[in-house]
Amino acid sequence: MDLRGIALTTLDGRSTTFDAYAHQVVLVVNVASRCGFTSQYAQLEALQQRYGDRGFSVLGFPSNQFLQELGSAASIAEFCSTTYGVTFPMFEKVTVNGRRRHPLYAALAAVPDGSGAAGKVRWNFEKFLVTPAGQARRFRSNVAPDDPELVALLEAGLPAA
Repeated sequence: MDLRGIALTTLDGRSTTFDAYAHQVVLVVNVASRCGFTSQYAQLEALQQRYGDRGFSVLGFPSNQFLQELGSAASIAEFCSTTYGVTFPMFEKVTVNGRRRHPLYAALAAVPDGSGAAGKVRWNFEKFLVTPAGQARRFRSNVAPDDPELVALLEAGLPAA
C-alpha cells in the first residue's frame, strides 16, 4: 500500500504529505475528544514516548464523523495538550467515511481487521498500523493501543534497538 503522495494538513494548518512519515512505523488513528474511547489518548501518548525515538509515530486525525469531536482546531489542540499531554502529530479534522472521505481513509478502508473485515471505519479510535514497507494492519476501536498483538507488530516493524 503506497500512501506517500497523500496530502495532509496539520492541526495548525501546515501542508505536508504522508511521505513525511513513510520512513517510520505509524499508527493512524481517527480520534475524538468526547468519546467513550477518548481515554485511549493516554495509551497512544505512552506508545509515542516509548517508541518515538526508534522510528515510530502516532498520527492523530480528529473526526466528527460520529458527532463526538470538538468544533475548532484550537479547541482540539488545547484538549489534547492539557488533558493528555499529546506530543504526537495531529492533523486537521477529517471525514473517514462517505463521499467526502479523506483520501488517506479511502486507501485505508481496504485494510482488513483481524477477522478479515475491511471497509468503512466503524467508530472513533480505529487504528491502522502502517510500516515503511507499506504493510498495514487494522485494529478496531475496542483494541487498546497497548494491546500485545498491536505492540508486537509495531516492534517488529522498528529497526533493532
